[in-house]
Amino acid sequence: MSVGQVSDFFAVLALGSLLIGCWGAAAALAPGAAARARQLRPALLALALVIASVSTAGSLYYSEVAGYLPCEMCWYQRICMYALVPVLAVASARRDRGVGWYGLPLAMAGLGLSVYHYQLQLFPGQGSTCDAQAPCTYQWVDSLGFVSIPFMAGSGFVGVAGLLLLSIRSGR
Repeated sequence: MSVGQVSDFFAVLALGSLLIGCWGAAAALAPGAAARARQLRPALLALALVIASVSTAGSLYYSEVAGYLPCEMCWYQRICMYALVPVLAVASARRDRGVGWYGLPLAMAGLGLSVYHYQLQLFPGQGSTCDAQAPCTYQWVDSLGFVSIPFMAGSGFVGVAGLLLLSIRSGR
């Protein structure tokens, strides 16, 4: 498979993660959500772990296989996403109901970084402090006309955050 085909596949996965995260957040706010969320609780953490793991694998694919040099903002996003994998894995194994309270800050911080990075790519004229060899404004991937690597990362963070919000709601 070419890098373009893999990028299109990751773009579709990112859009799916975005939908899952929006559904999770909306479901967490809906009346009567706690009872329904309790039924889904075992699957919520497992799905959040899958999203974080696939996002981590995707970032490693782009840097190690495709040879794309990650910029400074990519590294900060990686710190948040890579940390989510062991946090969610341990929480899943221990069936920790409180994982949302310490996983959600990582997901929200990563989401904020992703949104900032994505807008840097959309409006590159504003400048940034990134390295000249790996500028934050450079767009390695442009799938479906709008999906870039920071967009994919942000979608992963939305997916994890939405599921963790629903997980928090299920604990009440």
